[in-house]
Amino acid sequence: MRTNPHILEIHTRAWLKRLEAKYGQKFTLDNIPERFFETAKSMGFDAVWLMGVWKQSPKACEIARSSQDLQNQVRAIKPDFSPQDIVASPYAVYAYEVDDSLGGQAALEIFRGKLKARGISLLLDFVGNHMALDCPMVEEDPDLFINTGTAEPAHHKDWFFKTQKGIFIAHGRDPYFAPWTDTAQLNYFNPKTREFMLNNLRRVAQLCDGVRCDMTMLALNKVHRDIWWEFIGSTLPKEEFWSEALNAIREEHPEFTFIAEVYWGLEWEIQELGFDYTYDKILYDRLRFSSPQDIRGHLGAEHLYQMRSMRFTSNHDEEESLKAFGREKSLAASAIIATLPGARLFQFFQLLGRPARMPIQYIQDWFEKDEDVFAYYRKLLNIASAPAFHGGQWNLCDVRPEGDGSCGNILSWQWKQMNTGKFIIINYSNAPAKCRIPLKGVGGSTVTEEFSGAKVMITDEARAQGLMLELKPYESKIFTFQI
Repeated sequence: MRTNPHILEIHTRAWLKRLEAKYGQKFTLDNIPERFFETAKSMGFDAVWLMGVWKQSPKACEIARSSQDLQNQVRAIKPDFSPQDIVASPYAVYAYEVDDSLGGQAALEIFRGKLKARGISLLLDFVGNHMALDCPMVEEDPDLFINTGTAEPAHHKDWFFKTQKGIFIAHGRDPYFAPWTDTAQLNYFNPKTREFMLNNLRRVAQLCDGVRCDMTMLALNKVHRDIWWEFIGSTLPKEEFWSEALNAIREEHPEFTFIAEVYWGLEWEIQELGFDYTYDKILYDRLRFSSPQDIRGHLGAEHLYQMRSMRFTSNHDEEESLKAFGREKSLAASAIIATLPGARLFQFFQLLGRPARMPIQYIQDWFEKDEDVFAYYRKLLNIASAPAFHGGQWNLCDVRPEGDGSCGNILSWQWKQMNTGKFIIINYSNAPAKCRIPLKGVGGSTVTEEFSGAKVMITDEARAQGLMLELKPYESKIFTFQI
């Protein structure tokens, strides 16, 4: 993948259902229309993350279909939904085998081969914290999981379920939320568990070019201890599981990519363990809720941290960007993430203009494609695929005030590579804004604005005082110039 890669997340089962509705035939991963691969290539994607390809858990499916809360979420958007269109969560993994409904491993290999022929990598999920509560190992080797044996837990009984053999096993947990009742919590203080999960990761690494690791921080020794100390004690293993796992996989697959979903300010710690990219949820939250000044402050972090952050305005866990941000703000936020250092994640349904997020267990997610939104993303990704955005030097820039104080709402940075430069100017506010851009180092008599294609003459005044710009609310401009 290029430096600062573009990554496309696809909810696999919902995507296949959408293709089925469009073409009137059943699709598996081995008969995807060629148009998809050509479009992914032409839009400049370096990797496709197929979310949710692993074998489905029958029990997790039952739990999902009986969940009143989940049904209410679907019903709010699609009142006439069918319960049969609700399936198991992709993150309650029954086994790391490609589900037969998707065509199995052979179909995935064909899909991967078509991506590879176009220079596109394949990413898959790895769920390190837990397995499905009915996965075979729950009965075969319960000590892989946090359990209290046949004795009912004295505390937190709602955290546990009872197996057919009478063993009480914990559900997977994020300490800030209720247990995930379709899962069984792995015990990373047991060396056998680490071996089991490393072997699973080895199998996954045979099938793809990288993994997105779910809730990565939950397997850190100190985090695991703090959540489960009552049941596993407080003596920490000598090594972090992720250090062991990443080293082992890279001995066999040196170019393998690791992406971590991580929160709680642990991003740098996870990067230090060797992950290529970590979620930048802080930027997401600032883009959604904070001021341009707060966003700028976040972008002033250490450059290596920036390079190893994965930016996004949408993913399967977050509300759809058009609804979360509002239409114009969401497009401006996407222009920001598309032109920053680090990995740039886009969700497939985001590109099509999905109006609202569906639960990931619901797979009949039909909506009308928003042609204007798709055209915007195609243009943005084409612009952001220029070599300067992937091999150049990035710097935050200051703009000069012009008249009023509205320039404080403008975000600006530039890329330079050899004799080409890019200015990115974004008014990240709901009011007009004005500024002047310093032109030091800009050669030639014109600059080109990429969204419109317009050429702007550089006057003597502009060279002396800066190029004056007036931007509409949430307007983005990207200028190309000679150095």
